[in-house]
Amino acid sequence: MTLGELLKDLPVSYEFTGDADTEITALCTDSRKDCAGGLFFCVSGLHSDAHAFAPDVVAKGAAALAVERWLNLDVPQIKVENVRETMSYIAAAFYDHPADKLKMIGITGTKGKTTTSFMLRNILKQAGFRTGLIGTVCILVGDREYEAGKTTPDPVEFQRILADMAAEHTQYVIMEVSAHALDMHRIDGIRFACGCFTNLSQDHLDYFGNMDAYLAAKLKMLPMTDELVVNADDERVLKAVLKEKPDALKIAIREKVDTYAKDIEITESGMDFTLTFHKKADARIALKLSGIFNVYNALMAASMANCLGVGMEDIKRGLETLANVPGRVELLDTHTPYRVILDYAHSPDALENVLKSLRHSTKRRLIAVFGCGGGRDKLKRPMMGEIGGRLADYCVITSDNPRDEEPMDIIASIEQGIKQVTDRYVVIENRREAIRHALSIAQSGDTVVLAGKGHETYQEIKGVKHPFDEKIIVKELLSEI
Repeated sequence: MTLGELLKDLPVSYEFTGDADTEITALCTDSRKDCAGGLFFCVSGLHSDAHAFAPDVVAKGAAALAVERWLNLDVPQIKVENVRETMSYIAAAFYDHPADKLKMIGITGTKGKTTTSFMLRNILKQAGFRTGLIGTVCILVGDREYEAGKTTPDPVEFQRILADMAAEHTQYVIMEVSAHALDMHRIDGIRFACGCFTNLSQDHLDYFGNMDAYLAAKLKMLPMTDELVVNADDERVLKAVLKEKPDALKIAIREKVDTYAKDIEITESGMDFTLTFHKKADARIALKLSGIFNVYNALMAASMANCLGVGMEDIKRGLETLANVPGRVELLDTHTPYRVILDYAHSPDALENVLKSLRHSTKRRLIAVFGCGGGRDKLKRPMMGEIGGRLADYCVITSDNPRDEEPMDIIASIEQGIKQVTDRYVVIENRREAIRHALSIAQSGDTVVLAGKGHETYQEIKGVKHPFDEKIIVKELLSEI
């Protein structure tokens, strides 16, 4: 494809210098990788500016550059105001606009994106549709699974994935849409047939600074979405969404809206409730997933499926046959008289939700193992300590992706909160040893929850990702104990 063809329908203002007939064989965002014959995007990031790497990339054979300022290099250049934004449109053109051949579904919000996406995927599969999924845990093209990097991939990778899905005759693509992705223009130009906004709670303030900016980023999905489902029990989200999309469909537990749940019961295997589409139909749903938050996730998935024309029978079957979601209140097969639960909870609200949920189904003690990630929102650390101390019977404070920070500095911040409510905790910096301790003291009827890692299979320390799969580690420790 030539540069001229790539730029033909570019919907942003740009200046161009060089030969429009230059052949482009690849799109490149990483100066360390081969970009021979490619268009290299000089992205100005938070920590580095790719314009500085352009001479090396050109020396290695890059055919052209997308820049925000002219560079003294003898290759064609496209000058734009925002390279990130432009990248999304050029990537779509390079891969022949694959989203136009698919029905896109977007899920945003702080919590519940992954579970809601797996629920909706299962519903659509029950209804006979070919589905793809892009999210935090993995990327699914039909039944083929690929490892995920970011919750929402970078534009070039994103469009390549969509092209693969289109080639496989996928009908629906369900994707998690992060606030970072919206703020960084990763999905500009995408049109969602249906979408939802699950909820809003404190997270990512290290990037956004405050909750207003965080909310504003997520609201950028609204103009991209034809039909939107919103959680009416989250008043802040509801108010913000209705300002821009007054016809948004509502889900709730507290009141009778477009889709709601009633007669909710906690069972040994999960949650039972009556799902009602207002004035249309209802059905009794037996979820295999625990927690009131999973009732909300089910309502989101059911409401979107209803928007897409899926009948109640397939919705019911899709919700009831989903046994688990990787790393989300996932019960590990340990063959022990106590339960071991894996969960991704790494924010205050998420930790509170999972501990409250497990409290209802735990016969004896609730033992929580958790930490906080380095290089992220520091304000949440004492909050999570307080929540763990208040809701668990015993806590093991440990390390969780310390990144470039000292683990004990992070742990000290968590202790500031937990000390306010309890002394029933221990600090064990080494996460493997922390898990060993929790398993060694667990007794019949107890629940051990390993919070923070979920589906992740690594520990990030000083820029290096070390293998750390808690499913494997639990098996190994139980064999040793």
